[in-house]
Amino acid sequence: MKIFKQIVRHSVLAFLSVFWLIPIIWLVATSFGPDTGPNIRTFFPSGMSLVHYQTLLFGMDDVARFPSWFRNTFIIATFTCIISSTFVLMVAYAMSCMRFKSRKTLITFASTLTLFPGFLAMIAVYFIMKSVGLTNSNIGLIMVYSGSSGLGYLIAKGFFDTVPKSMREAAYIEGASEFKVFTKIVIPLSKPIIVYTVISAFLVPWMDFIFANIMLNSGLSENKTVAIGLYAMVDKVRINSYFGQFCAGGVLVSIPISILFVIMQKFYIEGVTGGSVKG
Repeated sequence: MKIFKQIVRHSVLAFLSVFWLIPIIWLVATSFGPDTGPNIRTFFPSGMSLVHYQTLLFGMDDVARFPSWFRNTFIIATFTCIISSTFVLMVAYAMSCMRFKSRKTLITFASTLTLFPGFLAMIAVYFIMKSVGLTNSNIGLIMVYSGSSGLGYLIAKGFFDTVPKSMREAAYIEGASEFKVFTKIVIPLSKPIIVYTVISAFLVPWMDFIFANIMLNSGLSENKTVAIGLYAMVDKVRINSYFGQFCAGGVLVSIPISILFVIMQKFYIEGVTGGSVKG
């Protein structure tokens, strides 16, 4: 009976995995195919070619400016990742390891704010940014993405709560400042949550479409981010001419995320296996 349950469980998981992978495999295969539009005749293309990648990267026109989109998105995501990760970790440390007046009130207030859907504030934020001339700019998007990132401190706080209090107290006795305790003790013991925070902070601007579409409304193709630019390539007018390039762009967009995950995975594993002994 136990073997039968295992077979059923693994069969269901295998089916779901295949079902999940089919669109990805089709997108990758189409990106290497010769068809400019969607290929609905066969699952795999009739031939293999790099023409879509070449056109996307080197044959820019008024519609497709992928290098500019990629550069804009990478700049926004990188700076947002650095600023947001710093905010989140600092707020999490303050709420977890420091004791001050109104601490619980601030925790409750911050938790309440996170319950409100972010898109409800998008229009108000847009008009504020427009009034100071920061729409259609990378700086404006970086400021908005980073501005409220500290409210996402709860997960990091939960991890900091597991750091032994005795280690911090020993550091205080030795004369360490709060900053040294944070950077020399808590941070080295918190590599898993740092990896999670960094990847999450990078993914938000990298994958965002809705707010970027509101902020970047100049109509100039070179000002767009990857998400907006790729979406514009598959509207009902352009899809038959740009779908192959769209698939190629989807593959290229996944590369930075994959590289980031591979690099950060090493630190994640070290943090989990090393623990306080290694720290």
